[in-house]
Amino acid sequence: MKDFPEDSVGLVTPTSIHFDTPLTLASGRVLPEYDLMIETYGELNADASNAVLICHALSGHHHAAGYHSPEERKPGWWDSAIGPGKVIDTRRFFVVALNNLGGCHGSTGPNTLNPETGKPYGPDFPIVTVPDWVESQARLADHLGIHQWAAVVGGSLGGMQALQWSIDYPERLRHCVIIAAAPKLSTQNIAFNEVARQAISKDPQFYQGHYYEQQVVPKTGLMLARMVGHITYLSEDGMREKFGRELRSGKLSFDFNPQFEIESYLQYQGERFSEAFDANTYLLMTKALDYFDPAADYNNELAEALRQVKCDYFIASFTTDWRFSPERSREIVDALIEAGKKVTYTEIQAAHGHDAFLIPIPRYMEVFGAYMNRIANELETADAR
Repeated sequence: MKDFPEDSVGLVTPTSIHFDTPLTLASGRVLPEYDLMIETYGELNADASNAVLICHALSGHHHAAGYHSPEERKPGWWDSAIGPGKVIDTRRFFVVALNNLGGCHGSTGPNTLNPETGKPYGPDFPIVTVPDWVESQARLADHLGIHQWAAVVGGSLGGMQALQWSIDYPERLRHCVIIAAAPKLSTQNIAFNEVARQAISKDPQFYQGHYYEQQVVPKTGLMLARMVGHITYLSEDGMREKFGRELRSGKLSFDFNPQFEIESYLQYQGERFSEAFDANTYLLMTKALDYFDPAADYNNELAEALRQVKCDYFIASFTTDWRFSPERSREIVDALIEAGKKVTYTEIQAAHGHDAFLIPIPRYMEVFGAYMNRIANELETADAR
C-alpha cells in the first residue's frame, strides 16, 4: 500500500448521483434526467454547516484532491489546496467537488448515452450556461442535505460559478471565494475561444460532432485548441523563465520540426489533452464562458446584480494573469463596494500567469488560507454556543 503524505486526503472514490427531475436550461431545452459525478473529502458535521463546494475551471473535473489508486502518480488537480491542514482543511470542512453537467468525466454530457437514442449525445447535447450549472449544483446540495454552503469556491470559470451562486441563491452560501475570474469575458477572450472551437470543428475527424460513431477523435483540432489556450494561461515572464529560447538539440535543424523547448512543451500538452478530454465538451465549456454575464439581466449594472447578495467575498487576482487580469477582479470588487457588500481583495505577485491559481505560491496560500481559517473559526464559534 502506498504511503500517502500526511496532508493528503488519501484514497478517494468518485460517486455518481442520478437526478430524475427534469432540468430546464437557459436555452429552453430540457434534460429529463442526468447524472453528476462527485468526490467528497472530510466529514459533514451534524447541522451540515461546514460544507464547501469546489467549482472547476474549463478543463477541470470532480477529482480535486487525493488519489484514485495507490498507483496513481499525480493527485487531484487542486491537491495543493485541499487536505488535512491545507488551505481548505478537510479536518474542518466537508468538501464537495463535482464534474459539471456537460463534462466528460462521468457527469451527463456529450460523451454519455442519450437514453432516448441509446447513442452518445454528441453535438445534440444542449448548450449549458453557468446559471444552469448553479441550478444543478443547488439540486446536488439538496441531495446531500446541505441547505447552506459555508463557502462556494472556484478559480477562473469556477470563480464565475461562485459569483453566480451568490446572485442566484443568496441565502444558500455564507462566503463566496472568487479566484482569477472576471464578471464577463472580454472580446479578446471570446476571440481566443472561437479560434479553439474552429480548430476542433474544422478537424476532418470531427464529423460535425458525431466522431463517436466513427470511432475516431478530432485529435489535431483538440491539440491546437489546447495549445492556443495554454499560451493564454501562461505569462510572458513565466515562459521566458521556464523555456527561454532554448533549443532541444542545442542547434538549429533548418526544418519545421519542433526545435525550441517551448514548441515541444506545447505539443506535449496538446497531445496529452487530446487523449483525456472530449472535443464536444470543450466546445460547450467555451460557450458557457462566452455567455457568462450576470449583469445582463440588470441593465448591465453589476452592482445592481449584487444588491441582493448576502454572503461575504474573498477575491484574488495575479499580477501576470492577462487572460483574467487584476483589473477584471477589481471590477467585481468595485461593484460589491458600490452595492455595500463585504469583500476582501488580494492581488498576488506571481510570474505564472492565469495558471497561478493552481500553484501553491506561498503568499497566495497564506492569504487564501487565512480567509478559509476565518470561515472555519466562525463555524467552531457557532458550534460552541
